[in-house]
Amino acid sequence: MNIILREYRKGDFSALQDIIRKTWHYDDFSSPKTAQKLARVFLSSCLTNYTYSRVALDNGKPVGIILLNNKARHKCPFGLRIQQVRSIISLYLSKEGREVSKIFENVSGIDKELLKECEIEYPAELALFAVDSSCRGKGIGKQLFQSVFEYMKEQKLNTFYLFTDTSCNYGFYEHQGMIRKGEKNYTFNMNGQSAEMNFFIYDYVI
Repeated sequence: MNIILREYRKGDFSALQDIIRKTWHYDDFSSPKTAQKLARVFLSSCLTNYTYSRVALDNGKPVGIILLNNKARHKCPFGLRIQQVRSIISLYLSKEGREVSKIFENVSGIDKELLKECEIEYPAELALFAVDSSCRGKGIGKQLFQSVFEYMKEQKLNTFYLFTDTSCNYGFYEHQGMIRKGEKNYTFNMNGQSAEMNFFIYDYVI
């Protein structure tokens, strides 16, 4: 395995969209078409919210991504905002897409509550972190995290936060020295099925 880290490029989008679709198990609660659209909405939204990016490549193929937003320096390129709007409109064109989008809205509300309860003005947010399931346990996530720490030192940032939940390997963040600052439980109902999840906010102080 020959892992290279570099900045995000437009051509990475499709491969990263597939990684997100698998990581967050979108196919478990929606049709393949809607799962793809959900992943597109999620990734395009994250791309409106970063100042630092690193994509991990294995023999030229994207296998992981990390995005950090230094809030004081953030400016979203117009093209990325348009991409986000188009992906949201595409999702809303179907009834299933509109129903599934409510989950996104609920999660966003939970995240805002978790951040508000921390009562801390964080200068930075880890906007996205994902590694292809076939490449986990090979140190790629650790390399991506290390690159973020180096960026933070360069930018004189001493802390950041992130949101995660029980659908992810949230234990990884604790192994990286992050501290859980809050937790909320929520039950989703979709396609006649209910699923209970816990949502967390973690932070890290250098």
